[in-house]
Amino acid sequence: MKIELIPAIDVIDGKCVRLTQGDYGSKKIYGEDPSEVAKSFEDCGIRRLHVVDLDGAREGKIVNFRVLERIATRTSLVIDFGGGLKCDKDLEMAFDCGAQMVTGGSIAVKSPSTFLEWLERFGGERIILGADARDGKIAVGGWQETTARELVPFIEEYHRRGITKVICTDIGRDGMLQGPSTGLYREIRRAAPEVYLIASGGVSSVSDIEELDAAGVQAVIFGKAVYEGKITLKELGKLVENSPQVTRIFTGKSIIS
Repeated sequence: MKIELIPAIDVIDGKCVRLTQGDYGSKKIYGEDPSEVAKSFEDCGIRRLHVVDLDGAREGKIVNFRVLERIATRTSLVIDFGGGLKCDKDLEMAFDCGAQMVTGGSIAVKSPSTFLEWLERFGGERIILGADARDGKIAVGGWQETTARELVPFIEEYHRRGITKVICTDIGRDGMLQGPSTGLYREIRRAAPEVYLIASGGVSSVSDIEELDAAGVQAVIFGKAVYEGKITLKELGKLVENSPQVTRIFTGKSIIS
């Protein structure tokens, strides 16, 4: 298995939660202390973590930065952070609180010049494009607003401008535990084969991860499947043994392989 495994921790009011299809009204709490959840992943051998500030995504500014800081200080996980990144101050706060990478979704749509400045300043290893879609159209603002931008051309355009990593979530699959949009990810791989594609949404079992691996997807984000016991921590540990994890450690702007 070649696919990189990236558990997700979504945060509302400082707690580890999951939504269904991006609906804030569907919030379910899975942990009072996200750092404890992160530690359980690290204990399985996981090296990467995807942290989303859902309060920040909705409010357009970082809210749960203390949670990020606590996870970063209590674990050695390589964290990418998203949600509410709107200006340089937000970006600096995320990095200062321990994120090694950040994911920009809404900012890439609403203020592309700012996003491209970040990309030029920090490079494609640290700035990830968040391409979240509902029915093939890009959604922003914590998935509360669907735009007219088509998903695949959106990714292709940013790849031409220097993006190397993309997190793509099919919102219709997110939190449903009904399997990932493998066909969509194959389409993206054909359109932008050089992009490091991180699939997100719908993973419900180990077989779903194996299916994405077989489709050539380089990495997968999952959360609810673990929180609901569809994938056990023991199974996750076995997957880690057979899957390459992070080989890059970020120090400032440099990358040590």
